[in-house]
Amino acid sequence: MSEKEKKEMTTGLKFEVPEELLKKSLEALDLARTTGNVKKGTNETTKIIERGMARLVLISEDVTPEEVVMHLPPLCEEKNIPYLYVKNQKDLGAACGINKGCASAVILDPGKAEEAVVGVIAELEKIKA
Repeated sequence: MSEKEKKEMTTGLKFEVPEELLKKSLEALDLARTTGNVKKGTNETTKIIERGMARLVLISEDVTPEEVVMHLPPLCEEKNIPYLYVKNQKDLGAACGINKGCASAVILDPGKAEEAVVGVIAELEKIKA
């Protein structure tokens, strides 16, 4: 079994996000936080996905235990909502405007980050195809 297959089994990761796209998505989240509407934390993220209100979901790869966020990718796929993984909780938390880590976040209204969010979603579709 390859390292990639092991990682997918333990974390649910199905694709790697290029560094440039990762940076772009965190910048979009930060801008959306100040000009639109963003929710942070796994409970809030789950509620927004279930209601079909999410535009883009960001999930941290380094959440322990993984079960905390394992349900998010299948839920996003079921609701046809784009999602991506970020390297660590600290970066995601910083983009959300908090000083501690964050397991997941969701953009509801991108505000001035609309163009960036649309670009991130388009690149994600290419990666997943």
